[in-house]
Amino acid sequence: MKLKIKDLNFSTGGPFVAIMHKEDAKEIDLYAGDRILIKKNEKQIISVVDLSENHNIRKEEIGLFDEVLEYLNARKGYVDISLAKRLKSLEYIKKKLEGKRLNRKEIFEIIKDVNNNNLNEAELTYFISGCYGNGLSMHEIEDLTDAIVEAGHKLNLRRHPIVDKHCVGGLPNNRTTMIVVPIIASLGFTMPKTSSRAISSPAGTADTMEALAQVSFDVKEIEKIVEKTNGCIVWGGAVDLASADDKMIKVRNPLKLDPEGLLLASIMAKKKAVNASHVLIDIPVGKGAKIERKKDAKNLKRRFTELGKDLGIKIKVIITNGNQPVGNGVGPNLEAKDVLNVLMGRGPKDLREKAVKMATIILNMLEVKDAKKKVLDSLNSGKAYEKMKEIIKAQKGFIFEPQQLRIAKFKKEIYAHKSGRIIEVNNKDVSKIARVAGAPQDKTAGVYLCKKLKDKVKKNELLFTIYSDSNKKLSYALEIFKERNPYVISSLRIL
Repeated sequence: MKLKIKDLNFSTGGPFVAIMHKEDAKEIDLYAGDRILIKKNEKQIISVVDLSENHNIRKEEIGLFDEVLEYLNARKGYVDISLAKRLKSLEYIKKKLEGKRLNRKEIFEIIKDVNNNNLNEAELTYFISGCYGNGLSMHEIEDLTDAIVEAGHKLNLRRHPIVDKHCVGGLPNNRTTMIVVPIIASLGFTMPKTSSRAISSPAGTADTMEALAQVSFDVKEIEKIVEKTNGCIVWGGAVDLASADDKMIKVRNPLKLDPEGLLLASIMAKKKAVNASHVLIDIPVGKGAKIERKKDAKNLKRRFTELGKDLGIKIKVIITNGNQPVGNGVGPNLEAKDVLNVLMGRGPKDLREKAVKMATIILNMLEVKDAKKKVLDSLNSGKAYEKMKEIIKAQKGFIFEPQQLRIAKFKKEIYAHKSGRIIEVNNKDVSKIARVAGAPQDKTAGVYLCKKLKDKVKKNELLFTIYSDSNKKLSYALEIFKERNPYVISSLRIL
């Protein structure tokens, strides 16, 4: 069947979708949700079809969303359509939902269809639900990791060793990557860091780095940056490294489904895609963190270690204190200020100490003598700061000092309602307030913490400040604060 292209001028954000008139669909026995093969010149694509009978899509027309039009490289003209064969991957997804194990071929087929946008959101959700409800064996996780890497691009750095690190998440700020990368790079080792943007947090590493420099580069550009500086801090989503995983993350997040097997494959695929030989994994444990029980952290550590061995990557997993945010600023510009201050010899003590610890562990993995001394020398001498400036310049940035970073014009200072000792700083509540204030979309918004766990406070002493570029958003953030004050103060009397 030949149909005239109608440009819908809309994006689906992922899956390939086309809209046909009901009368045309009836001629070839098509139903909503079926898949059609669309051909234009030498290109063809499998798309999910939806049906219309209103004037927007006339008979002998086919409405195409941006993703389909871009793939076919056509905005007008005609396309040939036919009924597509049922995707094999749907059988394998059903198999996983039934609690059966998938073999390597089946997993590769699913990920191929994920990467090619052949699966719609509902079908992808079924796959994630199957992994969540029935779990993944270590063989399945290893195959899934390989499939995600195979479906995307890889960095081709002719260097060894290549170092990487990852935090499983859950803590506001915790921006150690932006300190560790320049330390390691300044000592002559290679550390290409592809990081994520925020999904449910006030800032991802990529959002914070973007306050200082560009983070969206193609593979060739990243390779040039690393060749020049030994390191980079870029957004992985712009590079098509492990892009199938990014598509699954978009579906996992709204449902709060984070199957352990998918978490493992997700992280390790990104490490394998940059050809990392040595990887440090940080698992923060504490109330409000992603992992709240030490028992779960130990199990995850064991599986990371086993998977690293299977993939030929040297892994070191550390379980760290995740009972409160690391650093003071929460939100892209506030976190970037913390990072630059630490690199300049100032800044939050806890952020500096954790970054020093992680950089030292990485050097120990590389069997470097006097590891901690070398890390401290890099920081204290300013070598790490100079390396960070070099990386910022290579990434087309021009922000090198904390005072260059603008903070939102509206603010509200929150004071202690009584004297005592801080016994809780709730990670989730801090994140929620910062996000409602506008972070990470508004890089100037967020929360600045003045007090941390175990600190003594007096009544009416400043606890934290909320920043927003919108008075309305600031009001909403204050409503959240009234419902969910992140600070809990003991009744200990302060003299």
